[in-house]
Amino acid sequence: MYPTSDLLRYPIGRAQLPEGPLAPTERAVLIQQIAELPAQLLATAQAVGGAGLERPYRPGGWNGRQVIHHVADSHLNAYCRVRLALTEENPTIRPYDEQAWTELPDVAATPITVSLTLIEALHTRWATLLHHLSADQWQRTFYHPGTERDFTLDQALAMYAWHGQHHLAHLKLLLSAA
Repeated sequence: MYPTSDLLRYPIGRAQLPEGPLAPTERAVLIQQIAELPAQLLATAQAVGGAGLERPYRPGGWNGRQVIHHVADSHLNAYCRVRLALTEENPTIRPYDEQAWTELPDVAATPITVSLTLIEALHTRWATLLHHLSADQWQRTFYHPGTERDFTLDQALAMYAWHGQHHLAHLKLLLSAA
């Protein structure tokens, strides 16, 4: 039923963060991924269907419902982190326990359409903001105490574009697991 290996956990591979500034064309591709993710998640969720979204994408992994709600939670935090980096000097962001968030009662009780709508609105705002950043603004940073390192906004863009595609791939695994 499930393919074996690390491909289930990281079906598109692990995130690769840029060492230095991204080229404007690289940024444009990643921003486009942010902008297109809501429609891709919706289409994939519809293809998987209600019962399919209750299955985990891998043994011990989250189910499709949890994945969709997690993307909303994670990207809402990411959007706030970008805004903090743009308005404060190297702010320390607040990490959160992703697993604990997926176990909160609203995840099981809230229809995924609520999170899909949130992701659509959020990504519209986020992509608009990202399209308007100057070259200098892309090098602004925030500090993540969980990883004990600073991230530039270029790196955050690469991370969250990857994150969306990573979880989209998890949902697509549900199509082949039926």
